[in-house]
Amino acid sequence: MGNHMFQYRAELKGGLVVTNTRPEHAEQLQQLQDTVFPTLAPEERFRAVHYRKHLELFPEGQFVVLDGDRVIGMTSNIRLDFDFDHPNHAFADVIQGGFLTSHDPRGRWLYGADIGTHPDYRGRGVARGIYAALDAVVAHLRLAGQVKVGMPSGYGARKHEMTPEEYYRGLEQGTINDPTVSVQVHMGFAMRGLLRGYLNDPVCDNCGVLLVKEAG
Repeated sequence: MGNHMFQYRAELKGGLVVTNTRPEHAEQLQQLQDTVFPTLAPEERFRAVHYRKHLELFPEGQFVVLDGDRVIGMTSNIRLDFDFDHPNHAFADVIQGGFLTSHDPRGRWLYGADIGTHPDYRGRGVARGIYAALDAVVAHLRLAGQVKVGMPSGYGARKHEMTPEEYYRGLEQGTINDPTVSVQVHMGFAMRGLLRGYLNDPVCDNCGVLLVKEAG
């Protein structure tokens, strides 16, 4: 059951296609990173050279969403064993300079390092299509499930009126709807805690929300 054996393709409404990332997508993926994460620190953005390395490490974990030949959605993932008793970690620890060399071929969890949709295509089921692909990978490799850290992208606009902890409690209680985290919860992820200093992005005041989706 080698990595090269897993092929995935699913058609979404409007002719969009979710499929495995290929080397020729790397340059467009770099451009999409800049569009989707304009406020993320440059050293924490993936470049074309990184995307090519991801394909060498773990091709099964990399997907794109295409509109014809245009890349309009993406996700980058690795395998690892996650210590839920000590969940605090940083994005930099995972991405290893962007090359994702923290990947463990025997890891029991699929860790989502990155997911994004071009703003012009939001609301068209792209994220749902990507998560369906990731569910398929988890099933194919018989993994324990998915772990990711969502960016509470709505917090930056409210950080002068509440702490990250208060914002997180609002998410838990359903009184706050976050543009990113709430969507991921709707996709079946459970919130498992707030991670301060996870990444370098003012849009979420450098915070992240630990999210877990156990294999069904």
